[in-house]
Amino acid sequence: MTVYLVGAGPGDPGLLTMRAHEVLARADIVFYDRLSEASLLELAPPHAERVSVGKTPRGPSTPQDEINRLLVEKGTAGLEVVRLKGGDSFLFSRGGEEAAALAAAGVPFEVVPGVSSSIAAPAYAGIPVTHRGMSTSVTIVTGHEDPWAATDTDWEAVARVGGTIVVLMGVATRAAIAERLMGGGLPGNTPVAAVTWGTRPNQRSVRTTLASLGTTAIDSPAVLVIGAVAALDLTWFERRPLFGRRVQVTGGDDLAPRLRELGADVVRTPGIEILDVEWEPTDPSAYDFVLFTSANAVDRFVASLRDARAFGVARIAAIGPGTTEALARWHLVADVVASEAVAESLLQALPLDPHRALLPRALEAREVLPDGLRERGWTVDVLPVYRTERRPITDARADAITFLSSSAVGAFEGPTDAVVACIGPVTAATARARGMTVTIEADPHTVDGLVDGLVAHFAS
Repeated sequence: MTVYLVGAGPGDPGLLTMRAHEVLARADIVFYDRLSEASLLELAPPHAERVSVGKTPRGPSTPQDEINRLLVEKGTAGLEVVRLKGGDSFLFSRGGEEAAALAAAGVPFEVVPGVSSSIAAPAYAGIPVTHRGMSTSVTIVTGHEDPWAATDTDWEAVARVGGTIVVLMGVATRAAIAERLMGGGLPGNTPVAAVTWGTRPNQRSVRTTLASLGTTAIDSPAVLVIGAVAALDLTWFERRPLFGRRVQVTGGDDLAPRLRELGADVVRTPGIEILDVEWEPTDPSAYDFVLFTSANAVDRFVASLRDARAFGVARIAAIGPGTTEALARWHLVADVVASEAVAESLLQALPLDPHRALLPRALEAREVLPDGLRERGWTVDVLPVYRTERRPITDARADAITFLSSSAVGAFEGPTDAVVACIGPVTAATARARGMTVTIEADPHTVDGLVDGLVAHFAS
């Protein structure tokens, strides 16, 4: 049993440390605060209990004594406990108090440092907190009113230190802070940058001066950067092609990470759940062709084989780029690839003369391919290796919504004003039949094609 005091970083899930990922993956219970990125909770096992103990300024909050009590209680119960906190748990946080409570109770604990917003938020805004010829030091100060009252800090001394000043939790007290820093000798025209929700898709940067800081509109939570470096504008994060765009993703494990890398605020609402079915392992070498119409079929079928030699002389056919990429992960190369990611295209690509074929696929799927081949005299054995279950999808009020299958379209409930992006013609036709206006149809019919279509659309 161990209680892990984990720094979750400033928001970008990619900044979570490897150690934090490891302990989350085996947690029995996760206590998290309001600044924790919600998607990080998905890293915990399905059985893990997730408990919000966040603190909201002038709103509902869990008292610190109660958090300490819960950590001790669950820690002594023999559970793997993760206390997930925004940023770093030992920098202007209550991690030290939590560690002290655990130590007093004799509960084993481990501190897992996190990336602090004091460094990450300026970096994501294109501001180095130290820079040759401009700043050789950085002072990190809290501006919080309680328990470390901003009025109790010797701001005049901070001003005299020079270099860069980074203020956390100082939005509410920024006017008083600015006045005292100027009283300590900093000029009123000293550059200031405020980075709100740093490292997240809704990050916003505001540039001002020390004299204007008190009257400049700044939303919380924000990191304030004061000093010459705040005038630097090495912006990269906010210039990504999909930055500020909210995209609703209804399926596809590969799509969400790609969109996030391009700056999108991704809302995942999977309409289809992939579930196992019982099936007997089948010898592919007994066939002339093994036909794959989805990456899911590839992964499930090939995983049942000893190795690639099991195919013998059987040729492999794939419906499109996504399926061929799945084959490549198993070090397999398709002999026949459809020019478009639809069953009709694969049917055209296969020989006219009769052959014996195995078709691993979903339990329920279009019959275009097997029926078309049987009309040519082929013998086709359909092998269901997984099934799909529909989950209702509602409009997430996004700028765009993506569909990777007709099944996902069928799961969508209600109209939408969002840009509708479909991976291929079959999915697009289903969307149009449901009354949607399809703005983007991927070309090629792959995740990459869909991403490129979104980028091109919003660029225009």
